[in-house]
Order: sequence, then structure tokens, then C-alpha cells
Amino acid sequence: MQVRKPINVRRREVLEAIRPQVARYHSKLVDYIREQGNILSLPGLEVHLASSFGFCDGVRRAIEIAYATCHMFAGKRIWLIGEIIHNPTVNARLDAMGLLHLPFLPDAPAYDALTEDDVVIIPAFGVPVQLRRRLENKGVQLVDSTCGNVMKVWTRVRSYAKMGVTSVIHGKARHEESMATASQSLGEDGMGNYIIIFSEKDATMLSEYMLGRGDKAQFMAHFAQSCSAGFDPDVHLAEIGMANQTTMLKSETARIQQMLRSTVQERDGSDARFHVFDTICGATQDRQNALFELLGRPLDAMFIIGGYNSSNTTHLAHMAARCLPTFFVRSAECLTDLHRVRAFDLTAREERTQELPPVVADLTYTLRIGVTAGASCPDNVIEEVLQRLATLRNCSLPLT
Repeated sequence: MQVRKPINVRRREVLEAIRPQVARYHSKLVDYIREQGNILSLPGLEVHLASSFGFCDGVRRAIEIAYATCHMFAGKRIWLIGEIIHNPTVNARLDAMGLLHLPFLPDAPAYDALTEDDVVIIPAFGVPVQLRRRLENKGVQLVDSTCGNVMKVWTRVRSYAKMGVTSVIHGKARHEESMATASQSLGEDGMGNYIIIFSEKDATMLSEYMLGRGDKAQFMAHFAQSCSAGFDPDVHLAEIGMANQTTMLKSETARIQQMLRSTVQERDGSDARFHVFDTICGATQDRQNALFELLGRPLDAMFIIGGYNSSNTTHLAHMAARCLPTFFVRSAECLTDLHRVRAFDLTAREERTQELPPVVADLTYTLRIGVTAGASCPDNVIEEVLQRLATLRNCSLPLT
């Protein structure tokens, strides 16, 4: 069977046709705040919006591709692998348009029922190599929305495999992007190797083992679900190359890179067998840098807006929570009143009711709130959160 090439659905006439649907994610209010220097001053409420937030170019492209696919292939079965992005509002609207879902699992039986008449959208995170091959062998029409920044990481880890270098991936082992990147780390012949580390604690364990101070059984038990088949730390850690899930916390990635570089230096007497290439997405860096700047201001609380399963948004919430009361919300519905909010608990990893600082309910006080959003959060959701906050504080917003 001849493999069908992915089709380009972002054609001028198609993008024009879907423009009204995509426009729903815009916000005149957010644009207005940008024009005011990202500060909105109201009687009793001052909103400080980060200088970089919300949709990145890759997310915009993925959403356009999803809507364009529905337009071009109306009447056909259109499948989406997992979620197009990690945002509940966007995903719910796509579901309402009739998109069907396939699990992000290469061996899932659901793929057996696909036919050449089916259309399958690859999400912005990409998919593992073996899953893509399975789809190609089924003869389905593929529409690929994989982010360009993710594909740059793939190029890097494939080059490591070709050199015989083991990829050390800083990321979440079960995140879609990391799973796809790990599969690329095996290289064209499938003989490459990888290990995924999530935290500085994982990096320390890796370093200790490389310096001969670790127990092999304990090491393999810890990383059993986070390394390539047949991984042998006594063999495959001789030469390593760093890469990362593009949405990880930049400062943590930098510390891990330095830790592993120093480890190789200590073990070998030089860092010749350590390779690194910064694969943090530029949009992720911009949003983290903008939040650092915002956290230097005298704020009473911080609101982080986005999907709870969004990695880059979660990192923003962790950053802010170290500095001031922070509330990670996914929509305006989370703001129940001036005393409490339903927000994602970073420790329990679930949405819980949390108490707001007392000054939020003090209408005689000018409340100073910081606001940012993850790269998969649309402006209209940000506007809805600001509207809800202003309503609770008895403020009137411009342009609404």
C-alpha cells in the first residue's frame, strides 16, 4: 500500500471560511489591556497582565488545522488522537463539532477499525513513531498539526542516536510530547537509547549512578517506565545528550544540564561525552520570563489561567506560588465569590476549594492582581475570568 502524505488544510480559502469560528478565541478587552501597557486600572481593582501570555503560534496553528480539517472533510469521520492542545474550552468546542477521539496509545485496539476513508489529526505534541507507522499502514488521511518546536527536538535526539549518544530527556514520562520524543530517540534503526528524568531529584540519582555511587537494581526500578527497552546504565550512560520536553521550566532544565555536565566532567576529566542543545520552546521561555518580571511587582495575589493538564501552565503556577498567593484556575466558573475559589492544588494534583486572601473581599482596598495564562489558553477565557473578578469587586470593565 502506498503511504498517503499528510494533507495541508491551511489553504487560504479554507482559513477564510473558518475565520469566524477561530475569532471566538479573541478578546477585545485583552487587546485593550495590551494597549494600556498590560495594566488595567479600575476603581478598587488593578490588574497586571504579564507581557507574554496565552496562545503561542504553534497552538494557533493547531487550532486552525483542527477547524480547517472539519471544514474540508465535512461528512467524513474525523478522528483526533488525544487532545489537540491541553485546554478544556477549546477541546469541548471541537468535540461539539463532531470530532471523534483515539487514545494516545500506539497499541490501542481502536486503531484496528480505521479505514482509508477516515481522517486522523495528529495533535500539536506529535505522536510516537510506531503509532504514525500504524496509521500510515492503515491508509488513513493524515492531517499533521505537530508543533515545529517539537520537531526541532526530534531532529536533535535522532542525531544523538546516529552518534551512539543516549538521549537524556527532561520531561514527564507519560506526557504526549515526551512519549513522541522518546520514540524519536531510538533513531532510524531503532537502536538508540533514552532515559527520561522529571526532576532535579531524578537528575541527582542519575549523576550518583554515573559516578559509581548508585545501586543498579534500585536505579532500574525507579526508571523502569522511563527508559528505552534493554537500557543498561552501565553501558548507555557512557555518553549522553540532553534534550527536553519543550514546555518544561527553563531554570530547572538549566540546573539539570549543568549538574549532568559537571558529572561527566568529574567522571571523565572532561565534558567531551556530554552534549546539550537548548530545546525549550521560545514561547515557553517568553511566558516564564514575563512572569518573573511580573512577580517583582507589589501584588496581592496571582491568577494563572489554563488547563490543569497543561505542562507549561503548571510550571507557571509553581513559579508564582513560591512568591505570593497563587490560584491556578481553568475558567471563570472557578471564581465562586470573594472568599474562595476552585483552583488546582499543585500538591494534591486536583481541583480543590481554596481560601482567597482577606484583602480580596475588602472593597475599600485597591486590590492588585497579577494575571497570566499558559500557551494553550485563549484570550476569551482570560477575559471571562477578568469579567468575573470585576463583577465580584463591583467594577465595570471597558468594552464589555
